[in-house]
Amino acid sequence: MPETKISVDTESDPTEQPVPVHNRWHPDVPATVSVDPGDSLRVECLDWTGGQIKNDDDANDVRDVNLNQVHYLSGPIEVNGAEPGDLLVMDILDIGVLNQRWEYGFTGIFSQQNGGGFLTDHYPDAAKAIWDLHGTKCTSRHIPDVRFEGKIHPGLVGTAPSHDLLEEWNEREQDLIDRHESDPGSIQNHPTKQEIPPVANAPTTDGAVMGDMSGDEAEQAAEKGARTVPPRENGGNCDIKDLSLGTTVYFPVYVEGGKLSMGDIHFSQGDGEITFCGAIEMAGYLDIELDVVKDGVEKFGVDHPVFEPGHRGPDFSDYVVFEGYSVTEDGEQHYIDSHVAYRRAALDAIDYLKQFGYTGEQAYMLLGTVPVEGRQSGVVDVPSACSTLAVPKAVFEFDVSPAALDGAGTDRGNVAVTDEPLGD
Repeated sequence: MPETKISVDTESDPTEQPVPVHNRWHPDVPATVSVDPGDSLRVECLDWTGGQIKNDDDANDVRDVNLNQVHYLSGPIEVNGAEPGDLLVMDILDIGVLNQRWEYGFTGIFSQQNGGGFLTDHYPDAAKAIWDLHGTKCTSRHIPDVRFEGKIHPGLVGTAPSHDLLEEWNEREQDLIDRHESDPGSIQNHPTKQEIPPVANAPTTDGAVMGDMSGDEAEQAAEKGARTVPPRENGGNCDIKDLSLGTTVYFPVYVEGGKLSMGDIHFSQGDGEITFCGAIEMAGYLDIELDVVKDGVEKFGVDHPVFEPGHRGPDFSDYVVFEGYSVTEDGEQHYIDSHVAYRRAALDAIDYLKQFGYTGEQAYMLLGTVPVEGRQSGVVDVPSACSTLAVPKAVFEFDVSPAALDGAGTDRGNVAVTDEPLGD
């Protein structure tokens, strides 16, 4: 087993960790660990909220979560000799739960007033499900009659941006915010055209944790530090379920040493992570080996990460597949819009699962946590894109095929839901 180079204390505040963590992208955040090419190490990570979500039956913590604090990342890790223009290579040797320190997972639907989600107009209230983790499999007291193997992976991993790249991120995302505020209807990929959720998250010092920086230096960096919410050229919050055991990832290097950081570990997730807090979130560890490809950006002809997936399960083979097209629920046609099409596939899948006795919230969370397969199945036939969502039948402890629909409904309880105003 590789030596643990970064450890976490899940009982302590994120600002009081054995090794400093950070929650903003900035090139000046100091490296906490230095390794040589070819070295392997264990990296422990807090859950993405830093312990804000508890193992109970109350969804108020999901409703009230402080999103300015997330995501808490372990690192940066400096790889000696890595230079801008290189590729930093990460092999995932192992990944898992912090046994005896953190042995549950959580899934949340955020309140529309606090982040919302993919289907926030249909499910505006905060909700939560807790999962029990049994080795590589999981069950939930809030979503009964499912048991499945998760595809454990880091939701977020990436290299530090250069000062120039950081400025580019902030400028282009602020431009998006400005355009939306001046003309909300101009944002094509949000069919409900609501102000919530926001279209991007600008830098803020509120809740910023800048690793081993302190005082004025930390404050000034936080004023420009990019939020960790979206994926970008450095990798970041990609939420790719196939970035699992045995995967090799190649990250562009923008600063000396690469400064690789990671966190947001998921026990399992469906393609799209559609409830926003949609995976089975947990604290955990990554065993990784790091290397460098000199001048790899030019050699590979890439300016974004590339990865070779590992081959560990689950190995599902039988699915019920739902199709969606780029026409909104109220009949508005969109032009080859995979976002709208995937919404429609998800809504149909939820309505289908409700026929078996699940509530809409339970079904919504299942699509975010079960390793469903999402596809952009057609993006050339005007005017409608076709997106598909495939639900593996083997995760259910009953027959979920269309042939079993007649008389299959039964009361399967519900997740924890709150409809109280934010902060009450």
